[in-house]
Amino acid sequence: MSDDRKKLWEPLEEWIKNTEITRFINFVNDKYGINIQGGKELYKWSVEEIPDFWEAMWEFSGIICSKKYYRVIDDLNHFPGAKWFEGSLLNFAENLLKYKDDQLAFDFQGETKVSKTMTYAELNKTVARLAKSLKEAGVKVGDRVVSYIPNLIETPVAMLAGATIGAIWASCGAELQPSAVIDRFGQIEPKVLFTVDGYFYRDKIFDIRDNAKEVVDALPSIEKVVVVSYISDGKCDVSGIPKAVNWEDFISKDENPPLEFEQLPFDHPIYVMFSSGTTGKPKSMVQSAGGVLINHLKELILSTDVKRSDVLNYITAPSWMMV
Repeated sequence: MSDDRKKLWEPLEEWIKNTEITRFINFVNDKYGINIQGGKELYKWSVEEIPDFWEAMWEFSGIICSKKYYRVIDDLNHFPGAKWFEGSLLNFAENLLKYKDDQLAFDFQGETKVSKTMTYAELNKTVARLAKSLKEAGVKVGDRVVSYIPNLIETPVAMLAGATIGAIWASCGAELQPSAVIDRFGQIEPKVLFTVDGYFYRDKIFDIRDNAKEVVDALPSIEKVVVVSYISDGKCDVSGIPKAVNWEDFISKDENPPLEFEQLPFDHPIYVMFSSGTTGKPKSMVQSAGGVLINHLKELILSTDVKRSDVLNYITAPSWMMV
């Protein structure tokens, strides 16, 4: 029986030559004096020489740290629970905010055709202002800052501001009912909640301020609620939500505060994620800042060949992890 299958697509040699994974292979070959040829050999080496692979990924991706690790991993046979990049001190947000120019960082398009953009320069300034406000609100290293909000520009800005000062982030999309949010956030005792007046879906407006009130009433650990106006023109009425203030009134009026990044161990938590809740209440899963950072860099650089000139498009609610 003949095999008449035909290739649908094959990359040009020039394209292969200019990919990030080709650059990484060349980097690895130079660093370790080996001769890896192609992706299959790289994969084989990466699972046979695990410490070397991740050390190369750290260096190749240019991770910013104030103190370098003294070893990559303590015990490969200890899983889960192995200690990675021991001794290193870094900040998750500092690595995401290393660019401070006028290139676009965010290009938001809402269902209502409302669009917003933010450059890296604007992003750095906004994160600095919000981080200052969170500090003044009493947020410290290890405190939980959470959101009950759609994927607006303000959502990652709030996450980055929290990460700047060492807070731990968790999120629920605005479409979740209060009981689902309480089941999740009730496990981690958040100090600050970012929420929204409402959202749009299929040309309908959904006001969630009553839902936000129900969440705040059920979680006594929340000391401050910051409300972003999305369905309202200008500031929305937040009087019905306890401890609430508008985003515009919360964010620091200082236009150029210093952006000071808390330096933390590699395994300091950055996110608390939650399972879907199909087998009882959602289970919380803690993700380390260093682990998320280096793994995302590996996926974006090596697996998807993302370059700084590219655009990533996400159409989802922040209740979910995108892979």
